[in-house]
Amino acid sequence: MSQKESERRPEADDREGAPARDRYVERRRFLLATGALAGVGVLAGCGGSAPETETGSPTGTDTESPMATETEEPTETETETEEPTEESPSLAERYPGLRILSPEPENAEAAARSTYTEYITSREEHYIRNHYPTPSIEESEWTVSLTGLVDSEVELSMDEIKNSFGTASVTHTMQCAGNGRSYFDPQVGGNQWTYGAVGNTVWTGTPISEILEAYGAETSEEYFLTVMGGEHPEGEDVFTRSIPMSKVLDDTLLAYNMNGSPVSADHGFPVRLLVPGWFGCNNVKWVNRMHVMETMVIGQPWEEEGAPENGQRTFTHWQQYSYRVDPAEDSSATQYERIPTYDTREQMERTEEIRNAYMYDQVEKSLIGYPGEEQTVTPSPSGTVEVIGVAWAGDDAVETVEVSTDGGDTWNEAEFFGPMGEATGWRQFRYVWSDPSPGEYTLASRATDERGYTQPATVSAPDQQLRGIENDQFPWNQGGYGNNAYMSHAVTCTVEER
Repeated sequence: MSQKESERRPEADDREGAPARDRYVERRRFLLATGALAGVGVLAGCGGSAPETETGSPTGTDTESPMATETEEPTETETETEEPTEESPSLAERYPGLRILSPEPENAEAAARSTYTEYITSREEHYIRNHYPTPSIEESEWTVSLTGLVDSEVELSMDEIKNSFGTASVTHTMQCAGNGRSYFDPQVGGNQWTYGAVGNTVWTGTPISEILEAYGAETSEEYFLTVMGGEHPEGEDVFTRSIPMSKVLDDTLLAYNMNGSPVSADHGFPVRLLVPGWFGCNNVKWVNRMHVMETMVIGQPWEEEGAPENGQRTFTHWQQYSYRVDPAEDSSATQYERIPTYDTREQMERTEEIRNAYMYDQVEKSLIGYPGEEQTVTPSPSGTVEVIGVAWAGDDAVETVEVSTDGGDTWNEAEFFGPMGEATGWRQFRYVWSDPSPGEYTLASRATDERGYTQPATVSAPDQQLRGIENDQFPWNQGGYGNNAYMSHAVTCTVEER
């Protein structure tokens, strides 16, 4: 640590017999039937005078839509028939397109597959991942400090952030690192996300590169910007992530608008970090401090002196201990000051250099939005069923998507449609399924990115101790992170007679 940085050490008050595809179908039905998909947790996962949420019905809920017969529905709330109360609307009332996993802290995912037939995700259907309850914040009183290796440390008001620098917008597929956790077998702790902790949204904000330049920050490629959220209760770990400077300078924002209007409180109002293409855990909400430093946040003084004897970590927990691919239930991830690549897929192939991959750039993935789970569909007059979905690969473009209608035995290439924006936003795809006979089917999709990486088929068994994607298997890990196995995310549907 340099002398310049050591002079800015943090103070104590700063802060996943029978043919394989049949087993997967039965596993999914079991989870749905037992309610295991609705478990909750706090520490394992992804992440005041706030503006009102957007109005209008969620995408795909129109009764004339082909998705209307889907059996997955948003969580219902009781209709108030007596005297109105002064209580604020519940989480389910504020986000009618979400399935609530935990009301406090607020954790919820898209309730219906139909969300993944659209290009833009409305905020009512965009997942919420909180480690602590949503704070009440007055925008006029909120500041973001810039400290560490800078010529001038500063406290920036929201007015300065919005009006003293340029403005940029980016379409970003944000996904919780724990999305797909509930499909791990055996299951792991934490919020039991199924497929719905992902959304594609237009974010608007201030390029952080401009702020760093204005205050003389050290921006050499090997440095880091460590970003901290201000929502933690007194004495609790501070949600902190270290972003490599190369990514910060490329396209990272302090975002304050979501789909053209102010970010809602549950999504990070008044300002959040926006790291295009990277897992949601990097997109720190309620940002109140940015610290320029030589390494990732690691060790002392970031593990605060005087912490409780139970081993509470302050700034390092969500950077070094959590959001890591660790296959062993009784071990801790190896910690690093820096790593040679921040592409998660490449990290998982370099396990000698990076023992436990960090959840940074997203891996390739796809979701079928229509037909939905357990949905009954009727072929068109010409005898076809259109399979629709979305695919993304983080910083990298999706090259192809294939669809299987027989549980992964055979594949056919889908076609892309709809907007083609930045690689950091998902692509919509469709496959015209010709003349399916009446009966039950298992549909799966798999994406391949521009580098040739393709989704694996399944999640490994824990005793295989995989640290990377091998033999068409995603590594089971104790955090339940990163699951992009296509059989985990397959859907079962029924085709009826025309």
